[in-house]
Amino acid sequence: MFVKLCGLRTESDVAVAVEAGADAVGFVLTTSPRQIDADLARSLVAAVPSSVLTVAVVRGISAAEAGELALKTGVRALQLHGDYPKDAFDELAELPFQLVRATALGPGTDVRTGAFGEELLLIDSPVAGSGEQWDITRLKANPPTGKWVLAGGLAPETVVEAISVAQPWGVDVSSGIESSRGVKDHGRMREFVTAARLP
Repeated sequence: MFVKLCGLRTESDVAVAVEAGADAVGFVLTTSPRQIDADLARSLVAAVPSSVLTVAVVRGISAAEAGELALKTGVRALQLHGDYPKDAFDELAELPFQLVRATALGPGTDVRTGAFGEELLLIDSPVAGSGEQWDITRLKANPPTGKWVLAGGLAPETVVEAISVAQPWGVDVSSGIESSRGVKDHGRMREFVTAARLP
């Protein structure tokens, strides 16, 4: 099970994520309680071994701005979160990082990984970053294909059942491993990785 820990903000967050065995770590570069600036992100990215995927997470900015931020931080993947059109992914296709399409499940959502040229698809709660659980049984009527990651309301206590229901390729967590909004709980980070690998 591919595990991404998102919204990391400190050197110790990164060290614990790597030590716990996370496959990917996410850094939020746009407005959020977890936002960090590009300079800090770059220094944190530099401390991550190449075996762990580093992901810049953005929403509400243009594809051009997103691409500049990702290049500045040195990440190996860029996650466009929200209603970005296929044109945005086309605009970024030649840049030297993977693309992640993060979206909520709506009536017309294309749930085929790669439909917009992305390497990874992330299906999230309609209220991203809120920690709110959503009805993942809706995925059964429209199951995603390819390498796709489940997010939204996951926590060490809920991830095993969520994996059982949704059958994702990977899982992503942010709020569910925090002691308070934007502050990571290192114990819960370790617990989440362990739990996600149980099934």
